Amino acid sequence: MNRNPFTDQAWRWLGRELDCWAETGATAQFWWRDDDASDAGAALERLLQASQTSQPPLALAVIPAIFKPGLVAPVQAHSLVSVVQHGYAHNSHAAPGQRKIELGGERNANEIEHDLGLGKQILVKNFGKQFVPALVPPWNRIDPTVVAGLPKLGFSGISTMKRRTTPQPAPGLLQVNAHLDPIHWRHRGGFIGLYPAIAVLLQHLIAKRHGYRDRAEPSGILTHHLVQNEAVWHFVDDLLQFLSEHPAAAFVDARKIWQ
Repeated sequence: MNRNPFTDQAWRWLGRELDCWAETGATAQFWWRDDDASDAGAALERLLQASQTSQPPLALAVIPAIFKPGLVAPVQAHSLVSVVQHGYAHNSHAAPGQRKIELGGERNANEIEHDLGLGKQILVKNFGKQFVPALVPPWNRIDPTVVAGLPKLGFSGISTMKRRTTPQPAPGLLQVNAHLDPIHWRHRGGFIGLYPAIAVLLQHLIAKRHGYRDRAEPSGILTHHLVQNEAVWHFVDDLLQFLSEHPAAAFVDARKIWQ
């Protein structure tokens, strides 16, 4: 017997909100980002299969300093996958007692810019046209002085987490964030639950539809293929399928976001 995951009330709520978009002739846009990629493996294959099954474009955030050449072939085999830059080495340089941060903390901007430029060269060399010049800061944190210097390094985009305060934090730099992370990080990487996850999406969609958030920013779904458990995988698979089947939902490729 085939599993029907969409019998729960939460899915009906999401469907009704998308119906409201359809009634006004609008389309709710989404995008998908997965963080911390560095090498091939079973988890990556499962991630790529999820993209192939429901056909949403995937922006894979790759860590340049620990990147392994084995990642290239499976990524190149999937035309729906693009690559964005996930910091440089995913090492924290925070002062003692402060929250983790790589692109800030106790390092100066010149050192950070050197590493980001080197990381960008690595990804361009290995992924070519699949690379999108957008930066995903590790832990979604970055010093404002580093943000200001990104355009001169050739970056046209930045992506962190939750509400953006401005579409352009620096001239020529477009910020498009992720909004839903279904992982419960404080509880061993488990699932936050169906209702809390759908509620995050509903909140962003409703706010955009009523003009309280920027409608031009697609609602971002964030995954972490290396650490998520089966409950998270099942939710992600179901969400991608649900959105791909609704006529008022559409996924945007990172290559279209940051052209």
